[in-house]
Amino acid sequence: MPLVILPSHHLLLHHHHHHQSVTSSLVSGFLITNLIHCTKSSNAASCQISWLVRSLEEKTLVTRIGDGSLTTVIFQALLERLRNKRLVFVGDSLVRGQWVSMVCLVDSILPKTLKSMHSTANASLNIFKAKEYNASIEHYWSPLLVESNSDDPVNHKVVERTVRVKAIEKHAKYWTDADFLVFNTYLWWRRPVMNVLWGSFGDPDGVYKGVEMLRVYEMALRTWSDWLEVHVNRNKTRLFFVSMSPTHERAEEWGAGKGNNCYSETDMIAEEGYWGKGSDPKMMRVVENVLDDLKEIGLNVQMLNITQLSEYRKEGHPSIYRKQWNSLTQEQIANPKSYADCIHWCLPGVPDVWNELLYAFIFYQ
Repeated sequence: MPLVILPSHHLLLHHHHHHQSVTSSLVSGFLITNLIHCTKSSNAASCQISWLVRSLEEKTLVTRIGDGSLTTVIFQALLERLRNKRLVFVGDSLVRGQWVSMVCLVDSILPKTLKSMHSTANASLNIFKAKEYNASIEHYWSPLLVESNSDDPVNHKVVERTVRVKAIEKHAKYWTDADFLVFNTYLWWRRPVMNVLWGSFGDPDGVYKGVEMLRVYEMALRTWSDWLEVHVNRNKTRLFFVSMSPTHERAEEWGAGKGNNCYSETDMIAEEGYWGKGSDPKMMRVVENVLDDLKEIGLNVQMLNITQLSEYRKEGHPSIYRKQWNSLTQEQIANPKSYADCIHWCLPGVPDVWNELLYAFIFYQ
């Protein structure tokens, strides 16, 4: 796992057949000192490694003796930072993938008896708990952030997508008091016109109207930002917004055969600054404007800008290697690219890098 390691001091001590090396590095806002003590020869079997992780306030977070890897130490430090706190990912299946990534990254260092997973709110809210730390890492399903007719976490495939552009409380009550909130909403807006409802679902007096998508997107984000302004505790909650996740559904965009997609791709796009047509800068400008307006009133939402670094990863999608919710037809089986998933990401994979950015922000600030 690549980590940014700032300059370190190195000290080597030699005594007859013993030698000891002490390294201190500043990693993700933590001072990590490791002491390697070797006897007889310098092969790994005769060396004992001990780790000491200190936050910059000098509080010792983790002391580890043995062959602890730096990755393990970093995620123990992350859990320490999440002690008695909630980290909630809010949005669609792309941010759900990021949640799964984060759960997997910390899950490996927790014994079975000290973790749990359960869901609530009609299965919209999935909660992973690290019991020893009283820390929870959660995902709340609301693909358009505001209320919509796609809010059921299982049955959300609807012909006519409708948003209640002024309504968010039904969702927000589940995440408003979290300590870290990570939002995304993009993919479910990708259509020219959105059906907007003023009023409630099932209300005979509700007013429906088709409105140009970009305008509805802005209205929804304003509803979201108004909610944050009024309800979020600025002294407690830290806010993040994940930029759009690229898709790789048209191979001609990266110079491959027309009619192909990410199916059977095995390497990254080499062209620097490559940008696919599936990523719409106009939508991200709307997000930036909304975040700028929040900043002016003292509410900081940190953008996790993952778009460009993910654009290159045409080989990082599940392709045909994913759960099929419906049985494949003979035509599909004969033409695998017709059912390849070029939207979501494999794990381990790209979302792990998104989380490296996230935990750098969590640690540093």
